[in-house]
Amino acid sequence: MKRARTVDAAAAPSAGHPPAVVWYTAYGSNTHPERLSHYLAGGRPRGAARTYPGCRDPRPPAASVPVEVPGALYFATRSPVWRGGRAFYDPAAAGTVLARAYLVTAAQFSDILAQEMYREPGADLDLSEALARGRVELGSGRYETLVCPGVLDGVPVLTFTAPCSLHDVEWTRPSAAYLRHLAAGLLDADAWPAPEIAAYLAACPGAAGHWTADAVAALTAGR
Repeated sequence: MKRARTVDAAAAPSAGHPPAVVWYTAYGSNTHPERLSHYLAGGRPRGAARTYPGCRDPRPPAASVPVEVPGALYFATRSPVWRGGRAFYDPAAAGTVLARAYLVTAAQFSDILAQEMYREPGADLDLSEALARGRVELGSGRYETLVCPGVLDGVPVLTFTAPCSLHDVEWTRPSAAYLRHLAAGLLDADAWPAPEIAAYLAACPGAAGHWTADAVAALTAGR
């Protein structure tokens, strides 16, 4: 089993030139490499209702590492694909989020975010404010807030989430299919034992009170 990396929150990204590469840190469905591959190369994931155009640069990530970042995962809104709550990240909340960091180009990161917002890829984001301040709202959309929780091996760690905190929204129960996907992606990272992953997901706001650790564990039993 691998050791999950801890993001260095005390180190600031280098100032000056925009980064050529970033660690795109996925905490939701893109923890699963197969799903992420459709954001990169295009296509329709199994069970999805949408075909993704893909990135301008369709190459797979140069590296992938399991990471733990400060904050909390919660489920809110309702996904028409997964028929339940979506995963969001609150970097200001207490706790630790289990995630996977993918080493991609800054342009690939921009294109992944565009597709999450149902826009066509092709425009490079200005990452400077997110890198300087740690957080910036590009818009009011559910995944238009950039967060930079720190660096890893000198490379900025970036993800995106909603502009609100977990206490500002109504939590939504995630579906079995969605939790199965998240659990499978984290298991594939080979850094956390299955019982730990199941307990972690079952305790997240939105899932807590609706899912037990045993029920989550049963979703990936014998996978």
